[in-house]
Amino acid sequence: MKTKRFLVIAIAIVIGASAVALAKDWRSGIAWTEPKAVTPSETLGGAPSDAIVLFDGKNTSEWDNESWKVVDDTMIVGKRDNKTKKKFGSFQLHIEFAVPANDKNGQGAGNSGVYLGSQYEVQILDSYKDPSGSKPKITYFDGQCGSIYKQRPPQVNACRKGGEWQSYDIIFNRPKLQIENGKVVKVIRPAYITVFQNGVLIINHHELEGSTAYEHPPKYEPHEELLPILLQDHGAPIKFKNIWIREIQDDNTKPKQEREPYFN
Repeated sequence: MKTKRFLVIAIAIVIGASAVALAKDWRSGIAWTEPKAVTPSETLGGAPSDAIVLFDGKNTSEWDNESWKVVDDTMIVGKRDNKTKKKFGSFQLHIEFAVPANDKNGQGAGNSGVYLGSQYEVQILDSYKDPSGSKPKITYFDGQCGSIYKQRPPQVNACRKGGEWQSYDIIFNRPKLQIENGKVVKVIRPAYITVFQNGVLIINHHELEGSTAYEHPPKYEPHEELLPILLQDHGAPIKFKNIWIREIQDDNTKPKQEREPYFN
């Protein structure tokens, strides 16, 4: 009886396997373009092969403000904001920064910012939260380090101490605006932003409500589709290094061919 039972089980397994093998796999029918091969960097945080290197520790030739000097392979905030000479739409941006180690609190503690398209700011600030609870440097939460300024606090505080190097990895999908007579009459597609700070997800595909102004609520303002990256001068000697950017497709890019599902 046992032999017959094992034989029946074996036959069932063979039949099941044959049925799976004969089943046709589903395909979408979209004629996708073959993904371009990109070589990742061999070093952590390094630029991949398709990146545009904006600062490699040697010079500031990609930037328009010569008052920002290179010292010990880092770029230090000078007088006035600093913009890239190139302009970008949607992108992946990697940037490393260090706020000064000081005893200031609030918005005076190592203030700077990374402006995406010169309109939308990811805040830089000394917002390290000492585990002991002493000398907390956190200002209003939608203005602390890692926030989308005046719009969205980071999900968590992933800051390191002042004086230590930190990193942002930012994914930005540009907005599509209908502009008439110098005014935004319709937001066809809002901008979206995702931010990793020191390898920790702190902003998850957030829909931007508009520009991140200090003195008024967010609103979309007319601007070109391609804009520079801007680093803010807010009076603090912030250091920057290892800055690179990858231009990417807009988030909702679709293939030209309509989907026609089929089975092989």
